[in-house]
Amino acid sequence: MRILLWHVHGSWTTAFVQGDHEYVVPVIRDRGPDGRGRARTYEWPASVTEATPEELRELDFDVVVLQRPHELAHLCEDWLGRRPGRDVPCVYVEHNAPQGRIAEMRHPAADRDDLLVAHVTHFNELFWDCGRTPTTVVEHGIVDPGYRYTGELPHQAIVINEARRRSRVTGTDLLARFAEAAPIDLYGIDAGALGGFDDVPQAVMHAELARRRVYTHPIRWTSLGLSLLEAMHLGMPVVALATTEAIEAVPAGAGVLSTNVDVLVEAVRAYVADRERAAADGVRARQAVLARYGLERFVKDWDVTLQNVTSRKVRA
Repeated sequence: MRILLWHVHGSWTTAFVQGDHEYVVPVIRDRGPDGRGRARTYEWPASVTEATPEELRELDFDVVVLQRPHELAHLCEDWLGRRPGRDVPCVYVEHNAPQGRIAEMRHPAADRDDLLVAHVTHFNELFWDCGRTPTTVVEHGIVDPGYRYTGELPHQAIVINEARRRSRVTGTDLLARFAEAAPIDLYGIDAGALGGFDDVPQAVMHAELARRRVYTHPIRWTSLGLSLLEAMHLGMPVVALATTEAIEAVPAGAGVLSTNVDVLVEAVRAYVADRERAAADGVRARQAVLARYGLERFVKDWDVTLQNVTSRKVRA
């Protein structure tokens, strides 16, 4: 298939483009949010090519992957000259947990029988109100970075993008409490503003994360942080808030989950003090994440989903 998708979420897209398809990502002169083109800090295969908005109108696509409301509302039609779901098959990938009051969590693609909404977690499917729009769940998959854990540094690693702006959503306000247990090495977009390491190449970040004793995940409200799954792939034990989908991803013996921050702070302290225990739990974390969030399963699930969309065999 030839698939059009916007480069929105780097880690997710890196896994998605590992399939046996041709992938086209829009590119604009300033490589802004609607036209980033190929990734610069992730490794993508040659099957991913760039096209300008003008070039998109001359290309045929088997399916379009939408990920943001304005792509559905106007960007797809403006750039392709084709109406999503009507003139070209479309699937809307919902990466985010809904915001607001529970009774008001209406999805922007609700009540569209010409689309499929693919949620990345069962939590998302449960909480979003999609009306009569068919939905499915394709859980995350990760390009395996391999077991790299050394835990040589008695620090905790944390990955948060835009930590200052997103604040309570990402648990940025909790960092001071976690810092009582062990030094924090913060990574992510704009992490430098908080004394951390700004957006670095994925391979470099993985190598650095694996040197830290424990991975801490303070994010309150997210579908399921890919950085959490990546840390588990690396063989790191994890300490995370027991919110949204985290309770499905981290089984007993792979880390510590709780909604009590004091419990989590003590867990970080315990891992930092006991490197052997940290390593053992990290091995179990890797085994668990490979079993559930492996790349092969992810690619197969997406092949089935895309085939269903193009053949209009979507399930309600």
